Amino acid sequence: MMGALPVHGAAMSLPAADRPRAIAFYRDVMGFTLCEEDACGALFGMGGLSVRLTDIADHVAGPHPVLGWTVPDLRATVATLAAGGVAMTIYPGFGQDDAGIWSSPDGQTHLAWFPNPDGNSLALAQET
Repeated sequence: MMGALPVHGAAMSLPAADRPRAIAFYRDVMGFTLCEEDACGALFGMGGLSVRLTDIADHVAGPHPVLGWTVPDLRATVATLAAGGVAMTIYPGFGQDDAGIWSSPDGQTHLAWFPNPDGNSLALAQET
């Protein structure tokens, strides 16, 4: 078996049907840094990860989270996003609280989910 690949960082691509709307969301609502923009997309720095918004006009979001972050205070982060107009996704029967936060049975893991402007599900996590 081959050893680990000699990578020095990580990057991912997110589809964006409406780039200006996506840029405004990640820059103005999420507070991430827009690093560059070109004819095909935009590149953001997101907590040590490079994320490229790629123009895909006919993109249809899937049902599962495509990107998530660990945050130090999930409840405060959810409140900040809510103040910016972001609604958490509530999954019926999943046992989330009124803020949309789910807690594991042992109380150690807390999760919340929300859509980006293109309908892609994003996730936030806090380990206590």
